Amino acid sequence: MIGRADRAVTTLSVKQVAERMGQSGVLLVDIRDIRELQRDGKIRGSKHIPRGMLEFWIHPESPYYRDYFDQCEELIIHCNRGWRSALAACALKQLGIPSSHMKGGYDEWVSQGYPIEDKDCQ
Repeated sequence: MIGRADRAVTTLSVKQVAERMGQSGVLLVDIRDIRELQRDGKIRGSKHIPRGMLEFWIHPESPYYRDYFDQCEELIIHCNRGWRSALAACALKQLGIPSSHMKGGYDEWVSQGYPIEDKDCQ
């Protein structure tokens, strides 16, 4: 299931994501559970959206829509290892919302030494 999702969506390397961070219109979305963020920290500049709320917060017709997506031109999703983000990006693609996901997820980001925010962040 994860393999099919991964093949169906655009997958970016950690390096590609790091190069895009800070560019206007790019939004990195962290779909990990809040307890993971509290335990491990998060990528500086990412926006946390719980996986269970992603489609609701991102779809413009949803009553839960978040207006920070109005300026979003490129949406990149990540989780801890890249499995949930592949499934999430695939679900968004089915809704007609273009997105990509980061291969290896937060674990890979950290292992390559990219910046994070302290633990207990939200």
